[in-house]
Amino acid sequence: MRRYLAVALDCYLCLVTAGLLARPYVDTATVPEAAGLLIGPALAFSFLNQVVLTAVVGGGAGKLIMGIRVIGLPDAGRPGPRQLVRRWLYGLCRVPLQPWYVLRSYLAGPGVLPLSALWTSGHTDPVGLRQVRHSDLTAHRNAAAGHL
Repeated sequence: MRRYLAVALDCYLCLVTAGLLARPYVDTATVPEAAGLLIGPALAFSFLNQVVLTAVVGGGAGKLIMGIRVIGLPDAGRPGPRQLVRRWLYGLCRVPLQPWYVLRSYLAGPGVLPLSALWTSGHTDPVGLRQVRHSDLTAHRNAAAGHL
């Protein structure tokens, strides 16, 4: 549940920030211009949050608020920039289409494997990253260092 709340917080913060930046210009813009004024900054803030902030402090704003860190497997270290960019692009492609995949699986009937099950199964990440609670990560690192 923490992961979903973290994603919702990330989306909310990103859209609110983009909306606040675009607000002074939306009144005089046409509909396509207004959409561009919102989408451009939203993508930029999403990249900053999901890639840059995660590379620097171990998680985006929503994950930090919810006490989650993003780690690389198998060493539980910080993920590299290439992994974070791939993960961000994957999220941009998959998350908006998720309602469609759920609806498609319900309409297809029983016995049909939903397409979303082919993309990822449960809690796995397509680029080898994992989201863990900060307290669990601290306990793991202490145990690995021999402090417990």
